[in-house]
Amino acid sequence: MLVAGEVVGEIDRGLCVLLGVAETDDADAADRLAGRIARLRVFENEDGKFDRSVLDLGGEALVVSQFTLIADSHKGTRPDFSKAARPELAEPLYERLSRSLRDLGVPVQTGIFGARMEVALVNDGPVTIILEVESRS
Repeated sequence: MLVAGEVVGEIDRGLCVLLGVAETDDADAADRLAGRIARLRVFENEDGKFDRSVLDLGGEALVVSQFTLIADSHKGTRPDFSKAARPELAEPLYERLSRSLRDLGVPVQTGIFGARMEVALVNDGPVTIILEVESRS
């Protein structure tokens, strides 16, 4: 991942986590999502079946803040980002999720919150999954 031409985060084998934070998200949701990410069995075992997690592999996570994932595109041709969390809420939850992953044993690299980043990805599989957790408030 590059910011202004400089590498700010990179991993070898693991997960690229594009994280969209909604205005209704909270710390509990960030912790629960980290647990799901760490334990999600999306890597193949010896028989070619999805049966291994990033923890099982000893893999890493590259966590990228991506508010555009919260876009509502049901009407018209311009996405509505109004349900995305404001930076003062989103940044602490982005940091919380990254810290929770680390606490679970997943090495984490991050970008720079709010920066314009160039993210390169080799999607080996490909496996792309949307995970959502509801806030319990």
